[in-house]
Amino acid sequence: MRKADIVGTIADKTGIPKVDILVALETFFKEVKTSLVEGEPVYVRGFGSFILKKRAAKIGRNIKKNIAVSIPEHFIPAFKPAKEFVVAVKDSKHELVEHAASESDMD
Repeated sequence: MRKADIVGTIADKTGIPKVDILVALETFFKEVKTSLVEGEPVYVRGFGSFILKKRAAKIGRNIKKNIAVSIPEHFIPAFKPAKEFVVAVKDSKHELVEHAASESDMD
């Protein structure tokens, strides 16, 4: 699903014009980025958290020049889903597997 698909689905379900939904969605993304750049995580109850993960310093390799390269410690953005989100996805995938298995037994 792409951003345009999400905007279209929300517009269909709410009756709000697509342009307004797009503006709200873009503003949400911008605020999440801004908060993470400032080092502040974003928590959305029932959905998950946008957090920063620390990557330790390590030695990498430049394959073209065949030399070792020092990669300093740094932070990367990450998403950590809420427990109920994880459970919902696990349950839905379990049902999909069972459904696919029952369909293959019918063939």
